[in-house]
Order: sequence, then structure tokens, then C-alpha cells
Amino acid sequence: MIDGSERLSKLNELGQSVWYDNISRDLIEDGRINRLITTGVRGLTSNPSIFEKAVSSSNVYDDDILSCDPNQFSDLDVYERLAIKDIQSAADLLNRVYASTGKTDGFVSLEVNPHLAHDTESTINEGQRLFDSVGRSNLMIKVPATKEGLPAITELISRSINVNVTLIFSNTVYGQVREAYLKGLEKLEDSGGDLTSVSSVASFFVSRVDTLVDSQLVKIGTEQTESMLNTIAIANAKLAYRDFKRTFSSDRFAKLEQNGANLQRPLWASTSTKNPHLSDVLYVDSLIGNQTVNTMPDVTLDSFLDHGCVKSTLETGIDHAESQIGALKNLGVDLESATEKLTQDGVKAFQESFDKLMAEIGLKRSSTLVN
Repeated sequence: MIDGSERLSKLNELGQSVWYDNISRDLIEDGRINRLITTGVRGLTSNPSIFEKAVSSSNVYDDDILSCDPNQFSDLDVYERLAIKDIQSAADLLNRVYASTGKTDGFVSLEVNPHLAHDTESTINEGQRLFDSVGRSNLMIKVPATKEGLPAITELISRSINVNVTLIFSNTVYGQVREAYLKGLEKLEDSGGDLTSVSSVASFFVSRVDTLVDSQLVKIGTEQTESMLNTIAIANAKLAYRDFKRTFSSDRFAKLEQNGANLQRPLWASTSTKNPHLSDVLYVDSLIGNQTVNTMPDVTLDSFLDHGCVKSTLETGIDHAESQIGALKNLGVDLESATEKLTQDGVKAFQESFDKLMAEIGLKRSSTLVN
């Protein structure tokens, strides 16, 4: 029988890294994050929803929250102090992975304030400030793939700031993300910077595509659309991987690579299975390939460690993936419009989580003042 660590080891041999999509003070202090790293997890991602859950579901942060003088620190200041402390601790735990993989893995991600998603200049300034405040070279700043986020990605990369580009759903936007990364590398090179000093991943979201597209296919209600259910997200991701390989085998990137530039690996996000009738590792087993990352929440990671199937799957069925996307278009389902909605919905969801987090911190501070 294959155990979890062996599965991760075999996955690494195929060129895919597993990152853990979660963080909390509890997970750090009780050793669970460290045990996952020992098992073979190679990185960690976070977002406003994860931090909101961590703070609201535990009292482990209360002492730190209440130690901040309300006359000196705003609720936003308090959040940043909490987040930075957790991110620094996780980065330190992952530092041995960062070193042993030649700075390929061992990253932890921290997202810019989601209310800045449509403000290029503020995203750049926030990304720089957070990177400096955390003070860890294995930090990735998370920037959403909005129209305004794209030039921010270029600028941050040009400053040797690692970037995790988040909320990518469409291949059109993914192409723009790769272009933003290459421009950033070229700008860094032109300024005499060290190309080996910066890394990036492109977080391509998967299961949410099926959730949205399947709802439209069900409305059409034909035998053809029935056969297409639960297939579009994987087809979309496989075409994204095909495009990734084309970009990073190009002459343009080869020139940068000669001077030490790193690939911007695709990172499969939103890999939990929303449909209970499907395999709980569908979006893991179907997307295994070289030079990729899969970030998994608790349940998905536990399921994969228990019964995931480890074999290369990303480059199988490319022709079928193309035909599925083509058939979708012929049915009148506009994948580009659908995925644009997913991006905007994703930004809104993170903004709402961020606001709930601020409210929770404010409530904990005010309740103490009342008492």
C-alpha cells in the first residue's frame, strides 16, 4: 500500500509540487504545518478567506489583538501584524525546502488587500510594503489577474518581488499573465537586476469553472451537454498547460533563461471537488504534469494522501480538450464571459471575507474596552 509521503514523493518525481492552501496560528504552533512539510508538502498559500476563518474560529490571536493600543493601531494595522507574524513563521518553516530545491519551492503567499484589485499603483505599493515588512525571500505576494493587476505584476517582478498571480480562470487572461511576467523579467534584466532572484506562479482556478459552466449546460439539457458535464474545467486547464509549454519553450524566454530566469509555473487552485457525486481528487489526479504546482485545502490534501492516483495526466487527451471547448462555443456558452464573471466574483468574495475579518478584529477589540 502507498502511504501519503510516498504519493507526494512520486508526484515530485513527475515534476509537480503540492502546496497547502491554508494557514493559521494553531496549525503553526501545534506542529501540523511542520509535519506536512516533513511529509512532502513544498509550499503554502493563503487568502483573505483563510485568514478570516483562522481569526474568527479561534482565540489564539486574542492576546496579540488586545495588545495593540487602539490609539496607535487601526484594525487594518492589527490584521497586518497578525498576518505578517504567521507568514514569517511559515516562511521560516519552509526555508529548508526553499534551500533544498534551489529556490524553486518553499514559498508562502500573502495577498494584497483585495480592495486594491482595481488599483494598479496601490497594488504595487502594497506589494512592495508587504514584501519588505515580512522580510523573507521565500515570500510570494499574491496579486489578482484583473486588468489593473497585470501591470502591477510586471512592476513587482521587475523589482525582484516574487508574485503569485491569483484568480486566473480563462486562457486569454492566462496569456496576459504570462506576458506580464516576461515583461517584468525583461525590465529587471534591462536594469541590471539578477533574474535568478525572482520567482512566480500563475494560479489557474479549476473547479469553479465546472460549477458555473455546468449550470448553463444543464439548462440546455441535451445528450451532448449531459456528456460534457464536469469536463470543461479540466479541458480548460489542459489547454492552459499546453500554452504554458509553448511560451516557456520560446526563443524569447530562452534568452532570459540563459541569464537565470525561472519559469512561471502553473498552479492549479480551487482543486476541491464541489460535486459530491464526483471523485474527491478529480482535480488533482487529472492535472498531474511536469513543472506545475497543485495547492490543496485540508480535505483535498487528506484525500489525495489517502487514495490519489499518481501518474502524468496533463498532456493526455489534448485533442479531446480542444473539441470540448469548441463544442461549448458552438452551443452558445461563452467561456470568456463566464470566466470574467468568476474573476469579478472571486475578487468580491475576497473583499467580503476581508471586511468580515476587519469586523471580527474590531469586535474583539471593542468587547474588551466595554468589559
